[in-house]
Amino acid sequence: MTDITLKLNADPYLLSALREDVTSEDVTTDAIMPENRMGQVDLIAKEDGVLCGIDIFERVFTLLDANTRFSLFAKEGGEIHKGEKIAEVTGDIKTLLVGERTALNYLQRMSGIATMTRQMVKLLDGSKTKLLDTRKTTPNMRLFEKYAVKVGGATNHRYNLTDGVLIKDNHIGAAGSITKAVQLAKDYAPFVRKIEVETETIDQVKEALEAGADIIMLDNMSHDTMKEAIALIGDKAETEISGNVTEDNVEQIKDLGADYVSSGALTHSAPILDLSLKNLHPID
Repeated sequence: MTDITLKLNADPYLLSALREDVTSEDVTTDAIMPENRMGQVDLIAKEDGVLCGIDIFERVFTLLDANTRFSLFAKEGGEIHKGEKIAEVTGDIKTLLVGERTALNYLQRMSGIATMTRQMVKLLDGSKTKLLDTRKTTPNMRLFEKYAVKVGGATNHRYNLTDGVLIKDNHIGAAGSITKAVQLAKDYAPFVRKIEVETETIDQVKEALEAGADIIMLDNMSHDTMKEAIALIGDKAETEISGNVTEDNVEQIKDLGADYVSSGALTHSAPILDLSLKNLHPID
């Protein structure tokens, strides 16, 4: 997920979010601002974190009024601190008021994910293991949430079901066995696609290896079982640890030597980063 991909695909989601907030009019703004007038407002950090989504924040306002202007004092992916002024936004006061909540919702959500991701990446420092996200994203927010994971320093797992073959427990149940599921995937999928298999036991790891899986996911295994599985797999396949991985326990798996660890918490449990638009005032 790159910033270019984000910019190319964001507008329909942003417009939908704006329409959700304004079905016919912003009755409060229309009541207190009967005439157009220029104004300026400050974007302030209310806690420490990683800034992510500033282009999306800006785009919300420019979709409402292309003449809105921004002065930035922090950069995308940079660390920000409580009380810091991140930006000044200048434009029609009606635009600033109508777009405020939608713009902040995106910026706070994305910055929260980037902040949590950065913290978890740091906890893995010194190991070869790369941190991945999952598809456990907020509906219609995947584009923004996976971008935020990248800004935080982690790696995206598959974006959607088209991106790769991941044979999970219910696929195995539907096919009848890991061996059958892998063979069916090899027969159907293009040869350029890697095949990943989710396993829960050592016996399943052995079967996935014999079937020729490219990546073996160790799902919700104990520390000792994962250690045994990774030793068994060696360099015959890549390894991914998954299952309830959070900030509280990610450091405990550093010593295992897995290639990847995936965490749904990055997107489904990251708190927002508290940011606010303050000090709105008219200007000449």
